[in-house]
Amino acid sequence: MKKFQNKYRIPSARAQWWDYGNDGAYFITICTKDRECCFGDVLEGKMQLSHLGLLADVFWYEIKNHARNITLDAFQVMPNHIHGILILNGNKRETDDETHAIDTARNVETTHDVVETTHALSLPEPPGQKRYQHQGSNTISSITGSYKSAVTKHADRLGYRFEWQERFYDIIISDEESYRKIVNYIKNNPAKWEDDKFNPSNNKT
Repeated sequence: MKKFQNKYRIPSARAQWWDYGNDGAYFITICTKDRECCFGDVLEGKMQLSHLGLLADVFWYEIKNHARNITLDAFQVMPNHIHGILILNGNKRETDDETHAIDTARNVETTHDVVETTHALSLPEPPGQKRYQHQGSNTISSITGSYKSAVTKHADRLGYRFEWQERFYDIIISDEESYRKIVNYIKNNPAKWEDDKFNPSNNKT
């Protein structure tokens, strides 16, 4: 089982055929509904958080208090989305009998909904098929869903109108080089907001 920085292993990317309770590093992106810019503004290359943005920020760091075997890595709140890396370590290990399930994809971006994972590829009886009935505990889907619910709940309590996009995006980070690139992308995201695909003014999505 490969590790880098002696912290965690980087698994093969397996999207729909991958068990999202497995140990690994996951790059998560969650957008607001209709890409509404309610988390704040980028001014001179730096993110200025609104009250909702502060909630999105605070409750991300609360994840470690409610999930097991989780490490939080690079994270950034943007005007209409958040980027973060979640690392599961000690949660569940990939077993040898799962290795038949296709080991060719690398850094595959997929789309999840709050309840379960949806992927474009259709494979016969993939290992992750059971997720359509039960997302399981302490999986990326359940952890991300709990985070979204916490932000929404407290926003409602404080009287802020707010909704998340139903789905979220993930990339399973497969190697250290990809990890470094994603960390740099997250850290530099505010400075590059003008060219960001999620920026409504660009009309790229």
